[in-house]
Amino acid sequence: MNPAGRFADVAREDGRAALVTIVRSPGAPPLGSKLVVTADGAREGSLGDAGLDERAMQAAEELMWAEHSELREDGEVGLFVDVTHPAPRLIIFGAVDYAGALSRLARACEWRPYVVDPRSQFATRERFPDAEEVMTAWPGDAFPRLGGIDRATYIVVLTHDPKLDDAVLELALRSPAAYVGAMGSRRAQEKRRERLVALGITDEELARLAAPIGLDLGATTSEETALSIMAEVVAVRHARGGGRLSASGAVRIHEVGA
Repeated sequence: MNPAGRFADVAREDGRAALVTIVRSPGAPPLGSKLVVTADGAREGSLGDAGLDERAMQAAEELMWAEHSELREDGEVGLFVDVTHPAPRLIIFGAVDYAGALSRLARACEWRPYVVDPRSQFATRERFPDAEEVMTAWPGDAFPRLGGIDRATYIVVLTHDPKLDDAVLELALRSPAAYVGAMGSRRAQEKRRERLVALGITDEELARLAAPIGLDLGATTSEETALSIMAEVVAVRHARGGGRLSASGAVRIHEVGA
């Protein structure tokens, strides 16, 4: 199959891939040459130069996980990297009221929310109709059943039960997850930190934890707290700080297609 056809197939299957096309060239390599790279590192096609292929693969790998298409310059050669990817996953641990509000908001933002809790009396479809899936399981079983943790996985811990919290965080902080956040007061966070250190979590791994979770919106309700959390994960996804736009020097503001 040609690279464009392979890319189209991945897109139809709601998968992840990047298609690199030469859109500017001094003559060699030829315009229109294509290379497709999939999430597992497999590739099809060639841009006509082994070194250029390797550099294109690196750009494809970076952008398919950053989840945006981009024009890249390679000397006199222009490479357009077109990316396709599924909606990001938000895995919520803790079948609490906050989880319901967060699932609703995540779904409205076209994310895929999952709710996980080992307590079957709380983790029910009736309580979380907006979730992609509601799972009764401990983290060690839940993550494999959800296909593992990749660089487009966002993990939120909403319980106050050390048994569940620590079991999630021990796995999540050692994973390639894009975001790991946990609810709790600053005092609770300090106790949690002590427990995680005792489990062997390093300072570098602990630095990945967003805790207390969310942006400082002054939230007082479940819905406002969900907004605070969702705002933070969206900011992380787009590599933004989450401050006020009126105080931001960002060139691109609301990137909404026409």
